[in-house]
Amino acid sequence: MEHRTVLIAGASIAGPALAFWLARHGFRPVVVERADALRLGGQNIDVQGAARKVVRRMGIEGDIRAATTGELGLRFVDEHDVTRAEFPAETPDTGGFTKELEILRGDLARILYDRTRDTTEYVFGDQITGLREHGDRVTVSFEHGAAREFDLVVAADGIRSRTRALIVGDEPRIRPLDLYASYFTIPRGASDSAWARWYHAPGGRSILLRPDNTGTTRASLWFLSPPRGYERLSVAEQKAVIARVYADAGWESPRVLAALADSEDVYFDAVSQVMAPRWSHGRAALVGDAAYCPSPVSGMGASLSLVGAYVLAGELSRHAGHRDAFAAYEKLMRPHVDLAQKLPPGVPWIAHPTSRLGVSLLHRVLWLASTPLLQRREGWFGSSAADKIELPDYSNGG
Repeated sequence: MEHRTVLIAGASIAGPALAFWLARHGFRPVVVERADALRLGGQNIDVQGAARKVVRRMGIEGDIRAATTGELGLRFVDEHDVTRAEFPAETPDTGGFTKELEILRGDLARILYDRTRDTTEYVFGDQITGLREHGDRVTVSFEHGAAREFDLVVAADGIRSRTRALIVGDEPRIRPLDLYASYFTIPRGASDSAWARWYHAPGGRSILLRPDNTGTTRASLWFLSPPRGYERLSVAEQKAVIARVYADAGWESPRVLAALADSEDVYFDAVSQVMAPRWSHGRAALVGDAAYCPSPVSGMGASLSLVGAYVLAGELSRHAGHRDAFAAYEKLMRPHVDLAQKLPPGVPWIAHPTSRLGVSLLHRVLWLASTPLLQRREGWFGSSAADKIELPDYSNGG
């Protein structure tokens, strides 16, 4: 085989998943992660469609099922905490906001790490600063460690990937959706249960509270806004922005903001998509959110990462040359990604009304959608892209 050593940037979902399959195919993967340790925080993600087949082939579906959050479904509530629409977790007959395999991002990262740490070298607390391709090797420089040589390099370090520009320059476009999102953990309260609750306030604001499997509650706050650079502020400044935006939001916002002040796991970013004309250059490639983030509102980020890692490793195993492998990976994944990135009309604005009348109309539509007949027919929270890819069998390298 022409290439054996592969450096992967990022130890979240796509990176360790790629390392798993590369090791299975006889490569020697190395994962570099700029955090000092595995990042175990984060919100709910779901594994659906083709990604279900991937985790089954990995042998980790049981591990994921054992670590699910236990969420029973989603309730849309008003300022008095009255349920206006209710969507139970998905079943074989109905779709649902809460998927069958609903797991915290950090828990999935831990499962993938545990399955790869014996076959993969992990380097924490460092990051790639330069790539120099020469012949059949790539010399990689690091912020802290000594330079090393690899056969291939893959960026799997998320939507704000620092490695991506070293591979494809400024070609990719970050497409903002005029929506900001913040995620953090808060203490579980008396009003919390095994049901998720989603509250909408006028001004294009919403608060989503979800149960987890560790005795706390995961809060996510969403609000409409054109890009304002909030993602580049310090954590203290970001907390101040959130407190200002939600100061008069009502419902449980005082409780959420009080917990935000003391939170140490706040994530705040502009909700965006990565639109990249190509996913490789020379001996380096992109996978997961670094290549094709579909945005959290698509519900497909983790699934695309798992499927993309499977396909990229598989194509590298069945092609003698990396260029042919990268081309085959993109040919197979591009239509799947395009479907996942094609959001329904009006998203995200339709889900974030700016007036009290708009919130009332949204609740009315959701109530109609929650009736059993419409839930069975429409699958309101399903993704049309989830099953649109036929996964090749790479078990024999072809």
